[in-house]
Amino acid sequence: MQGPADAPLTLLEYGDYQCPYSGRAFGVVERLQLHFAGRLRFAFRHFPLVDQHPRAMPAALLAEAAADAGSFWGMHALLLSHQDSLEDADLSRYAEQFGLPGTGGTRAHYQRVDEDMAAGRSAGVRSTPAFFVNGVPHEGGFDFDSLRETLETAEKRVIG
Repeated sequence: MQGPADAPLTLLEYGDYQCPYSGRAFGVVERLQLHFAGRLRFAFRHFPLVDQHPRAMPAALLAEAAADAGSFWGMHALLLSHQDSLEDADLSRYAEQFGLPGTGGTRAHYQRVDEDMAAGRSAGVRSTPAFFVNGVPHEGGFDFDSLRETLETAEKRVIG
């Protein structure tokens, strides 16, 4: 999670590192974090659409390997910023850049990705990115204005 634990707003994204829409949403989330500074907590969960994006799972596993080293968010940003470079050689280079012993793929990494995917399926996620605001599915677009409006409405409910 990024942001204060006691933030009145939580934005949860289910995403796929090879999905171009998840890539576009990355910049939107960064803008939202600045806009709602101190009032927004952000969480990312893996939802690799492996049939459409075969490199999404290896990228998710690398992100989990980075999480073990305390570098999830840096790797997350790198992967989403380089969606056109997710081949094994690219992932190995990223792992080396972060001082990781490998590109992931341990049983624990698979388990964490599988848990994220199961939670997403249970919540009705079918495509990426999928957003939830304070646990409620965001039905609008994933552009800045749509998400900002949903977050502002949720904040009014929380603050009263």
